[in-house]
Amino acid sequence: MRLSVLDLSPIVEGGSPGESLHNTLDLARHVERLGFHRFWVAEHHNMQGIASAATSVVIGHVAQGTSTIRVGAGGIMLPNHAPLIIAEQFGTLDALFPGRIDLGLGRAPGTDQMTAYALRRNLDGDVNAFPRDVVELREYFSDKEGRVQAVPGKGQGVPIWMLGSSLYGAQLAALLGMPYAFASHFAPQALDAALAMYRDRFEPSATLAEPYAMAGLSVVAADTPDEARFLRTSGQQSTLRLRTGQPGRLPPPVKDFETTLSPAERAMLNEGSDGLVVGDPDQVREGIDRFLERTGVDELMVTTHVFDHAARKRSFEIVADVAMQTALAS
Repeated sequence: MRLSVLDLSPIVEGGSPGESLHNTLDLARHVERLGFHRFWVAEHHNMQGIASAATSVVIGHVAQGTSTIRVGAGGIMLPNHAPLIIAEQFGTLDALFPGRIDLGLGRAPGTDQMTAYALRRNLDGDVNAFPRDVVELREYFSDKEGRVQAVPGKGQGVPIWMLGSSLYGAQLAALLGMPYAFASHFAPQALDAALAMYRDRFEPSATLAEPYAMAGLSVVAADTPDEARFLRTSGQQSTLRLRTGQPGRLPPPVKDFETTLSPAERAMLNEGSDGLVVGDPDQVREGIDRFLERTGVDELMVTTHVFDHAARKRSFEIVADVAMQTALAS
């Protein structure tokens, strides 16, 4: 089973976007040395705590600073862009870093409605626009002749993934014969149903003969359970602030944070617990094993949203060690 990374390029309180992007590259180099397969960043806009809004630029930054790990978007929110622009951007990235670039596509805007309007200048409500745009984008990467061509891009066959957190993406990925990545690291509720639908309805395509599924898992690993729970409180605070309309930069961890939570706040945080593993190496091993047994995914994409960069790197070291031990045991 392959092991990969989703990095949200967190901007921490007291930090800057420049520091965040430097840390993203440093993390990519670190996990490359640890043997992770791919490293993805995501498109978010008007988010004070995420530095990867210009996603294709960040991908170029990471790819330039690494040598073997695949680098890509998890994902590009296609409704924000003309398909030709994305084909040209990722065709250029593939020309610069051949055989290392992935393009994951999402249907959500990756932001609020007002920002989506600022990005697009209109809010097209056509439900058929996204599937049409996906097909158009795939054609730009093919050898198909046409009056409009992506240069670079034409004939390069950049791998395209369908992303999703509901049944919609699973159904479309199956219909088009695309690899599928489920965002269970933040929205695990439909995980089982989406994977089942994708596998049951998959239609082979020119680029993929059999279904290939990846799932996201949020992991906070540390040398002791208490340290892992402490580190996790940054993400908990960030989630509650976002859900209550007070988004901001990633805050430092807080001791005994859970003792301050109301029942409603606890329920809010528990909604994503199926896509979360927190603990020491043994607890992380057990959690990852349970998740893999449950889902049977071909690839696991791990994200770690903690305040301290060194602690984030250590968390991925533990995950890599756990994966190695699991592979040796099997």
